[in-house]
Amino acid sequence: MRLEIRSNDRIGISQEILHIFSKYAWDIRAIEVTAGFTYVHVNESYQDSSLIIKQVYLIDGVTSCDEIEFMPQERRENHLRTLLNRIPNPIFDLDEAGKILALNQAATHLINLPKTKLEGLSISEFIDQDINSLMQGKGRDQSILFNQHAHIAEVSPVLVEGQVRGALLMLRDMNSLGRQMSLMQAQKEHGLEQIIGQSETIKLLKQQTRRFAQLHLPVLIQGETGTGKELIARGLHQESDQRDAAFLALNCAALPEHLLESELFGYASGAFTGAQKGGKPGLLELADGGTLFLDEIAEMSVYLQAKLLRFLQDYRFRRVGGNREIKVNVRIISATHQNLPQQIEQGRFRADLYYRLNVLNLVLPALRHRENDIALLTKHFIQSAALQVNMPAPLIDEASIAQLRAYTWPGNIRQLQNILFRLVALNKGEYLSLNDIKQSLAQAAGEMESVKPSHFNAELNRQAIQPNESQVNSVISLGEVTWANAQAEFEANLLSRLYPLYPSTRKLAKRLGVSHNKIAMKLKEHGFT
Repeated sequence: MRLEIRSNDRIGISQEILHIFSKYAWDIRAIEVTAGFTYVHVNESYQDSSLIIKQVYLIDGVTSCDEIEFMPQERRENHLRTLLNRIPNPIFDLDEAGKILALNQAATHLINLPKTKLEGLSISEFIDQDINSLMQGKGRDQSILFNQHAHIAEVSPVLVEGQVRGALLMLRDMNSLGRQMSLMQAQKEHGLEQIIGQSETIKLLKQQTRRFAQLHLPVLIQGETGTGKELIARGLHQESDQRDAAFLALNCAALPEHLLESELFGYASGAFTGAQKGGKPGLLELADGGTLFLDEIAEMSVYLQAKLLRFLQDYRFRRVGGNREIKVNVRIISATHQNLPQQIEQGRFRADLYYRLNVLNLVLPALRHRENDIALLTKHFIQSAALQVNMPAPLIDEASIAQLRAYTWPGNIRQLQNILFRLVALNKGEYLSLNDIKQSLAQAAGEMESVKPSHFNAELNRQAIQPNESQVNSVISLGEVTWANAQAEFEANLLSRLYPLYPSTRKLAKRLGVSHNKIAMKLKEHGFT
């Protein structure tokens, strides 16, 4: 029985109340006193509550005496327990020696033991490191193995008069941390609906991606730079059953070998000078239950290729400097713009890893093979660019679209997006100027020629220098097939294709390997100037 006794706030009234309980030898379990209130918890076996209340009312200054369900401390504890149990992360209240004083419901579920059996046990029975080392890392996130599973531990000291008298330990599993990182890498969903295009090639690619998404097998995505390999990888993840788990991406070309290794596999405490105390989980752990996308896989060193191959055997690995095996369930999607069979012949890529990664294969088409999609992409990127620079979206006419279609796009979709963004940002009229588009394409062509001439020039030579069948037929249809008029027709066609891309006699002369005087003469001869 619990009683709430209201009274005047006078000296000695609490002693008088206690005297009544002592006089009748009533068994008091707990008592709490505040100004004007005295709370008493009497042994539940005592049933005659009316007698107790009657005696309490005899005390001078008592205004009321009522039965209540909980003592104030019990009520606070119940609210605190409810609050802690609502927190999904396991929380342990530890004393100075690391013994468990209290824990929330998530913690009992993690260990799968009743709360009564856990209180009083040392936390060291469940972790893989020294308890003193754990306590010294207060205020910092630490990577620990708890019950043989990797977690991030956050330790907060409990201070009493400035002295540490224990600690609160909160655990976060790698899946939740991986999902948080995944949200940081991409602030919006990247499903297949983000892939713009109505060409048959794109429709087939989407169909294959949806089919592959349901198979929990490695996928190798191949395609030139700027074709959207990461977008397809995210589409594979979003269409799979693991869509709610983490999707993490790592560019294998962005880090040196030792950093890439620790980023991928993580490292144990003290693995190397400057290593974080408690170690650090790698992306393989953080992506457990989800997807890890390895971009530019061809740039990975042969040493790391061997470690990745070993992991793909049974999905077990050890952290750098660690001796405990960790097993994860993660789907590996890799991508490259390089010719991997050629890399294998040159000894730069392991054939056995290639076959492990290339279980399912997606080949992304270059933009020059998606001519019918360029208009859709152009309008989409114009709208997006206008939104970013906070201005009305300019219009674009068919002549400008045709000019964009005629370009070879060595940088593919990324290059198209960048060029359109610059054009929109600098545009001041209602329409994007055809002349501005030509100049932008010419500038881009010059940049690509100096950076990567082999691929770009080979394609340009094939399209612009070699006459196709329709061009030959147009000459033959003249009825006067002579060497002179065939050469003139070819020169005019060549200049019509190249002059918009190289809009000066010196640039065009350099491109074709002749003097600028000759180019000036030919441009005038064929009516270009």
